[in-house]
Amino acid sequence: MAQRMVVVTGGASGIGRAAVRLVGAAGVPVAVLDTDAAAARAAAEEAVAAGAPDAAGLRCDVTDEGSVQGAVDAARERFGAPPTGLVAAAGVDIGGPAHLLPVADWRRVLEVNLTGAYLAARCVVAALLDSGAGGSLVLCSSPAASVAFAAGGTGAYAASKGGVSALVRALAVDYAAAGIRVNAIVPGPTETALMWASVPEAERGAMRATLCAEVPMGRLADPEEPARAALWLLGPDSSYVTGSHLVCDGGVLAKGSVSV
Repeated sequence: MAQRMVVVTGGASGIGRAAVRLVGAAGVPVAVLDTDAAAARAAAEEAVAAGAPDAAGLRCDVTDEGSVQGAVDAARERFGAPPTGLVAAAGVDIGGPAHLLPVADWRRVLEVNLTGAYLAARCVVAALLDSGAGGSLVLCSSPAASVAFAAGGTGAYAASKGGVSALVRALAVDYAAAGIRVNAIVPGPTETALMWASVPEAERGAMRATLCAEVPMGRLADPEEPARAALWLLGPDSSYVTGSHLVCDGGVLAKGSVSV
């Protein structure tokens, strides 16, 4: 990786935290942005322990333009250079049938998953254009952007991730001439807190068994697996890749039907 500094939103947990560790292990400074400031600082310490020359944990609400801009500015001042990489991993999932889902929940999912990705990308792209440097942005989409899940009740999440996929394609075309690449990872079921956010604890064992039976590879991903895909998209080995989706879903999208 040739990045001078990478920003990771949602970097205190899940795929984001795994990406923070991998960026650190690659010897790259990393700014960890999360609503949980203490967890962000802890993730930054993990990055340094993994090999990062420096890392900072910064509180950031990705739904708030001023908060995102302030965090990116703080990172730029801390490291003395603009970010040249972004992993936009902040996300939430509030499920339910559309006719029962409160509009406030719909808005929350769209604001975090889609608007949050947009604001992070917007700030990093602006910094790259200002510096004249190229860079790589990686946003987190989902198989839900392309197919409906058999369990149902994912309208808000699916809409948000479909928006992320469309945003990736649009930004890739808009900024290719400036040397800015924009891609997405498409993780399948992954062992994260978000995976279980809408599942009562008593039901998680049965849900895990169902998920493992549905995924062709027969298991959930470790967060580091999709994070490694993000790391590849950040680095020079993917230098001719933009506007693309790197699917790391254990075969979910390749499967023609589920729950037969």
